[in-house]
Amino acid sequence: MPDCSEAKISTADALTLLLHNQHALAAAIEEITTWLLENGVGIVAANAITAMETLDANAQDITNAIMRLRQSPA
Repeated sequence: MPDCSEAKISTADALTLLLHNQHALAAAIEEITTWLLENGVGIVAANAITAMETLDANAQDITNAIMRLRQSPA
């Protein structure tokens, strides 16, 4: 059974991967939003922008959690 320190590292590593996925999704949504705006689909683009804002807010919370895990004592 891994000790607490190993579990924290594993958790932080998993959260880091999820954060990378979050950034990739945000980039993809941003590309789609740009296309939507250029093609006159403003309502759908507005919804996509709202989704990106949610991703950004959650990414910051995930980053904070990762930092707490990595900085906490064993």
